[in-house]
Formats: sequence, C-alpha cells, structure tokens
Amino acid sequence: MTIGILTEKASAAKNFAKALGGPSGTYNGEKYVIAAASGHLYEFVEPEEMVPPSYADKIGGYWDLAKLPWDETQFLWSREQKHGAANTIARIKKTLSSCTTIVIGSDIDPTGEGDLLAWEIIAELGLDTKKIQRMEFVDEAPASIQQAFINRRDVTSMHDEPNYLKAEFRSRFDLLSMQWTRGATKVLETTGRRAVLRNGRLKSAMVAIVGQGLDAYNDYKKIPFYQNRFIDDHGVSYVNPEEPRYKTCDEVPQLYKASAVECYEKSMKKTAPPRLLDLASLSALLSKEGFSAKNVLKTYQQMYEAQVVSYPRTEDKTITPEQFKELAPLVDKIAGLVGVNPADLTHRQPRSTHVKPKGAHGANRPGLNVPTSIAAVKTTYGVLGQRIYEVLAKSYLTMLAEDYLYEHQKGRVVDYPAFLGTANVPKSLGWKGIFDVDAEADDDAAGSDAAQQGIGTRAEPEVFEGFPQRPPHPSMTWLMKQLDKHDVGTGATRTSTYAEVTAGKSALLKETRGKVTMTDAGQLNYLLLPGTHIGDLKLTERVYADMAAVAAGEKTAEQALEPVKQWVEEDIATMTRNAKNIPQELGKKLMTTTFTPSVKHSGTWNGEQVSFKKVYCGHEFSDAECEALLRGEELTITDAMIGGQITTVTGKLAHQSFNKDGKTIKFFGFKGQVDRIASADPAVYAVGVWKVEGEKIRFKRVWGGHKFTDKEIADLLEGREIAFDAMSKAKKPYTARGSLQRGEYNGNSFVGFQLAPRD
Repeated sequence: MTIGILTEKASAAKNFAKALGGPSGTYNGEKYVIAAASGHLYEFVEPEEMVPPSYADKIGGYWDLAKLPWDETQFLWSREQKHGAANTIARIKKTLSSCTTIVIGSDIDPTGEGDLLAWEIIAELGLDTKKIQRMEFVDEAPASIQQAFINRRDVTSMHDEPNYLKAEFRSRFDLLSMQWTRGATKVLETTGRRAVLRNGRLKSAMVAIVGQGLDAYNDYKKIPFYQNRFIDDHGVSYVNPEEPRYKTCDEVPQLYKASAVECYEKSMKKTAPPRLLDLASLSALLSKEGFSAKNVLKTYQQMYEAQVVSYPRTEDKTITPEQFKELAPLVDKIAGLVGVNPADLTHRQPRSTHVKPKGAHGANRPGLNVPTSIAAVKTTYGVLGQRIYEVLAKSYLTMLAEDYLYEHQKGRVVDYPAFLGTANVPKSLGWKGIFDVDAEADDDAAGSDAAQQGIGTRAEPEVFEGFPQRPPHPSMTWLMKQLDKHDVGTGATRTSTYAEVTAGKSALLKETRGKVTMTDAGQLNYLLLPGTHIGDLKLTERVYADMAAVAAGEKTAEQALEPVKQWVEEDIATMTRNAKNIPQELGKKLMTTTFTPSVKHSGTWNGEQVSFKKVYCGHEFSDAECEALLRGEELTITDAMIGGQITTVTGKLAHQSFNKDGKTIKFFGFKGQVDRIASADPAVYAVGVWKVEGEKIRFKRVWGGHKFTDKEIADLLEGREIAFDAMSKAKKPYTARGSLQRGEYNGNSFVGFQLAPRD
C-alpha cells in the first residue's frame, strides 16, 4: 500500500520531501511517493468546442453581437492539456497510477485554486476511482507538513469539497466573461474603430477606477480661498474652524495681532510597524522607479526559484510561527545585506499583528537562501532584483524593530484661544528608521519641520491662501489601494492583471514611472462601461458572495451563473447606447476593416469528403490556406484571438471530440496550439531549427553573463560545441565549452546551453 502525494509545484514537492525524508519512502510507518504538478495543467477548451455541434456555430468563430449572450446551460465545461504540460502529466500518471491512495497536497488558499488544479488532474487521469485524502497545512515548514500527513482526512468526492466547488464556479464565470471582451470589441466596431477591448472582473474594474480617477484629477478647478490664521516660529499653523473664508485676499479683515502660543497638552503615542508587503504593493513601489509590473513578476519569479525570496503569488498578509522561526537565525545576515544595523532589531519576538497560526506560503519576504552580498543579487538579477530584495528585506525587518514613538502636542494662541495647532515630535524612530513603506508609497509625501520641533513660543497672524485639495493623479500605488479597499482581486492577481492591461498592442492602460493614464483603447473602453454590470465593482462582490454560497452548498454553480446571460445582454445594450456619445476625434487611429462573417469550406481531406469552419478564433482562412489545410499541411496564424488576446497559433485539420453526459461527440475542424516559440522575445531568446532533433526551438541568448554571438547561435543550432571566455562565481576566468542540450524544469522540457562534461 503506497500513498501518492500530489503537490502543486516542484518547490512544494521539495519541501514535502525535506519534511518526510525524501521524494519517496516511509513516514510514520506508511509508504509514500511524491508527485509535483506545475500549477494548472489543464484549461478549458474554446467555448465552441465544449458545446454540442448544433450550438457551436451559434457562439464560435466569428465575433458577432448576434451570437451573444451565450446559453451557458449548453456548456460541458470540457478541459484539455495546457500546451507544454504533457511531460508533467505523464510523469504524474506514472507515479500515482500504482498508488492505492491519492493525497491532495496542493496549496490551501481562500479562492480554492489549489484544490481545483489538483482535482483537474485527478479527474482527467481517472484517479478519482482511488481512495482520496486531503492534507491541510498552515505552511510548508517540516513540522506543519508532518502533522498534516498524519492528520489526513478522507474525501468522498470533489463535489463534496467546498474549496473545489467555489474555485470551479469562479473559473466558469471567468470563461463566460470572455463575452464582455467580444461584446465591447464588436460594439466599438459600430463606431468605425477596431481594437480588442479586454474586459473581465479585474480588468474592467481597473479601467473604471483609473478612468474615474483621471476625470476627477482633470476636472479639478484650482479656486483659492483666503482665511485668517496664525503661524508660529516653528512653522506650526493655528486654525479656527469658525473663521470665515473669503474669495479674495483684500476681503480678509485685519483683526488680529501677534501673540504668544502655549502648549496646553502633551501625550506620548506610538505606532506599530505596517503590515508586510504583498506583490501588488511591492510592484507599485518599484513602478515609481521605472520598473514595469511585468518585469517585477518575471524577476521575482526567477529569484523565488532560487529561494532568494518567498513564493510570489501568495495571498497571505502575515506569516506563521514556523516561518518566523525559519528566518530568525538569518535576520542579522539579511540586515547586513541591506544596510540595517542588527542592533536596531530589538523586537525579536513574533508580533501578533504580523505572525498568526494560519496561512499557506506566508506574506512576501526574503527567502531562506540568503545571498552572499547585495552586489551578488545585482549581478545575478540586475538592478531590479537588487531593489526587490532591498525593499522586501527592509519591509520584513521593520517588524523586528521597536514601535515608532512620538509626542503629540496641542497648542493654542494665548490671546485668541480659538486658534488651535498640533505637532508630533519624534522621540524614537523605531521601525521608521529602517523603512517607512507608507512614506515610500505616498506620492505626495513631504517632511514637516513642525513635526520635528513641536509647538513654538510666538505666532504671527497671516492671511492664508488655500485651495481645495486636488484629487491625486492615478498611479499604480493609488490603483492598488483602491482595489484593496474594494477587495477586488489579490495582491498577485492585481499585479499580473495590471501587467497584462499595460502591455502589448491591446493595452488599456499605460504607465510612466508609476503615473497611470489610458491608451486610446482604454479610453474607448472606459466610455463604454458606465452603467454596465462588468464596470461596477459590486459585480466582484457578487461573485465572491456566490463563491461563498456555492462552497456552503446554498447554491450550485449553475444557479450562480444564471444571471450572467442577462448581465451580458443588458451590458451590450448599455454599451451600444454609450457608444453614440464617444467623441468623433477619439481613437480614430484605431479604425480598420471589420471582421468578415464566418463560412464553411468543403473539400477532400485524406481521401475523405469534409467540411470545416473557415474562421478560427477571429482569423479567416484564405482559399489558399484552406487548400493547404486540406492537403494536410500545418499552418501558423498570427492573429488568433484567444481569451481576448492576439496570439500566434500553429495547427492543422483534425477529427476532434468532446464528452457530454458520458457520450462522445465528434466534430471536424482546425486544431491549433499556441506557438510559444513564435511569440518568443527576440531580445531574450534565439529561435531556429535545431539540427539535432530537426525541430524549431528557442533558447536563451545569454548564459552566465555571456551573450551568444550570431555565429555562436548558428553553431549551436547546427549541433556543434562552442567555447567562450567566462567568469566563475569566484570571479576567476575560465573557458566555457558546451552545446545545446534538452533538459527538464518543473516537469517542462526545454533546450538550453549546457557545459560539456570535464575530462
């Protein structure tokens, strides 16, 4: 009897192996083996592929308002392997098929995502006929994993698991939300413009919030007011709230003379360290230094894979006691790296505000692999990697410092006691002497001399010129705070979605050193959203409430999805009305030809008379392409629209099928896969045919700091060995010699440069 443990990713499998005694073995008298996924290995097929053929033509191919809204009751919610997941799936199947019990060891998270990705694998591989159990752990510390292994609970069915149910509902909702992208895109075409307007719970919320913020900022009128006030010799201002305001300076009566001031009350106050950073807050801070959210995600992931920083996509705001204990011995070393004096870290006991016995990965923080120096971080991960580590480390170290202490002083003008002023005098900087994240995040933060000196001794009257406070210009920091305030998304999803809507040809927002504005497409989308369900933040509240109801068994996913059809129908009507008010001059450069209707093409394929749709994901095959497909040739198209994004897809004609109510339904048409190689960034990857395997591949242009020349790339693709000068980690020069080799990382096959074995 062997227990098969399914973890969410390779790093988790390593932690499980460390806790239990290896990737396989015996623990607590029970034999076990560990298998690792790499996130979601399955994804929904295209909408037209998961419905009966009789309904497929009514929703698929050509984007047409007449095909919206969809009837979700026709959907079978079929899944397929994600591109590049085949090796990982095969390895999991081989490892777990012989096990008598399958234990779900994926993440425990509020959205149930860990349960969903595990059950996808179990169901698709037919492993649900075995005994299923669940390990529930607060973190991946050895003690937590060991306790969770001993206390496994039996699972009857995935349909009895609340976390799976709510995650499955949310994933179905998000697929149905593709209708809003299609609807907005096609409504826009009626104005003579064409742009892919990507919409969804989080994307639309970002556009709506930024649009409203820009309106408030741009509509601001700087209308001054004038008022009698006092200012003392320390710069403290004294205000009488009953004092009238005037429109001009000349209207203000001269009623007051200079007077002594007195401090009539003092009290000591303290402020505890702020909460730990999430990925959105970190990314927002770094955006003001010119680092994009996309690059922050990419660099952070690289650092995480080396365990230099913790898991990036955590939803935790605190860490567990075990995680606190793990980092405790490393604190002084981490402090030294980022220029913090360990002597200032006197609060070495866990704070109840920051350390709680719940969670999974814990809040973002430094990892257990502490670099040798901050310069080494910069060498390996660039300036961005250095800044990520510095900010994360200082943020974490603040909770080990003492509270910020200050004296709060209240003062008044002696001769006119209705005029009051206040000052805060620092007594001990505590954590603020290490890292004040609030000041870093505040775009308008400025120091105050009065805060340093306290109440003065004498004040002079002044005619104060004031202005209504201008709303802040939208920034990434501001946007993330708004999303957090309305509880829209998580720190990780906010960052990844923000990276998506600020990048590429279909970007809706654009950012310059943290300041956020809109692209023409974003402005057009914003003008379509007023009055829509998808543009209302309450929609996300409704989805989260429905997730909770589905998890509690108060609703089924089908019942929770029922309103979507009506929402889409109403939103298309609202967008159509809003489109009439779009200024004629706005977004005219986006004008282009519209899509052409979908038709079918017939002919002989492999000796068989067939008919297939001429349109695939928005791309209409030319007559020449149709004939090439009938000859069995493989085609690559570069303008397929998948999930609202323009994507490169490679494929050919094939007989395909899907399941409905246990029955197999067959159809014929173009079967494509996203071409990851074709979409490779030429600045990062070299692309070409590798003669060793006769296949088109991509591989990284840089190895160990050496950028391959064009000749070296050509030699590598030919299968030849190359040699070049390199520098070891010990800063010693040597000759690197090697060639391209196929390897595996996190279950995915890749090709890259590898050193030749030494003699």
